[in-house]
Amino acid sequence: MQDQRVKTFLTVCRTLNLTRAAEELHITQPAVSQHIAFLEREYGAKLFSYRKRKLSLTGAGRVLRDALSAMAHDEDILRKRIASLAEGGRTELRFGMTLTAGEYIAAAPLAAYLKEHPEVRVSVHSGDTQHLLRLLDEGAIDMAFVEGLFDKEPYEHDVLSRQKLICVCSADHPLAHRKLGIEELLGQQLFVREPGSGTRAVFEHALAAEGLALDAFAEVAQVGSLDIIKVLVAAGLGVTFLYEAAVEEELAAGTLARIPLKGKSVEHDISFIRLKGSRFEPEYRAVYEEMRSYLS
Repeated sequence: MQDQRVKTFLTVCRTLNLTRAAEELHITQPAVSQHIAFLEREYGAKLFSYRKRKLSLTGAGRVLRDALSAMAHDEDILRKRIASLAEGGRTELRFGMTLTAGEYIAAAPLAAYLKEHPEVRVSVHSGDTQHLLRLLDEGAIDMAFVEGLFDKEPYEHDVLSRQKLICVCSADHPLAHRKLGIEELLGQQLFVREPGSGTRAVFEHALAAEGLALDAFAEVAQVGSLDIIKVLVAAGLGVTFLYEAAVEEELAAGTLARIPLKGKSVEHDISFIRLKGSRFEPEYRAVYEEMRSYLS
C-alpha cells in the first residue's frame, strides 16, 4: 500500500506548490511540509529547493520522484489486475496518443496488435504531449506515443518511427511545388496547432534554429483541429507545417500540395514512452516491439 507521505511527495512534485498540493490531498499545508520533512530525514537529502518564490526539485528529489512514480504506478496496475483476474476479466493496457502520433501512425499498429491479442483490453487517451506526460506521471496511463519534445530523464523511451515535418498549401497555390527557403514563406498566413501541441513545438524549435519565431509570419492563425487546418489550407487560405504521415492522403488526392524547403529537412521522432523502473517494463517493451513490427 502506498504511504500517505509518498502520495504527498508525488503531488508536490507535480504541482510544485505546497498550497495546491494540500488542497488536492485535502490536508493542511503544515501537514504537507511535515510529510516532505519526514522523507528528507529518511533519505538524508533535501528534496526541494525554494528560490525566488519558486519551488523546484533537487537532484535527489528527481531521483526519488522517478523511483516512487514507478512504484505508485505499478501498485495501481497490480490492484487492477488482481481485481480483473478475480472477476475473470482481461488484461488492461492504458495508452496515451497525441493527435498526429495516434491517428496517423500508431492506431493501425495498435489495431493489428489487438487482433493478435484478444485477451488484452485497451483504453486510449488523446491529448497534447504535455497533457499525456502529466497523465503518465499521475499513473492514469501506462504508456504514450508522442511527437512532441519532452524531458527524457524520467522516462524509458523508444522510437516508433521518424517523421518529416513538411510545408503544404493548396494544390493551386502560387507557391505549390516551388522549392523555397523558409524566409520566403514569411509573407503567408500560417496555420498552427494550439500551444502544447507536439507538432507546433517541433516546428517552433526548427524556426528557432533559423533565428525565427512564429510572429515572423505575416499572420498566424491558431486552430486546435488538424482536420480543420487541412480544410483551411486546401481552400487556399495559407500554409501549414505538418508531419508527412498526416497529409499523405491529401497529397495523393491532390487537394494539398507540398512546398519543398531548401536546406536540411526537419525530422522528428514519434516516441513510445513509459515510466522508468516499472516492473512491467518487459511487458511494455514487448508491446512496443510488436507494434513496431507492424510498421515494417
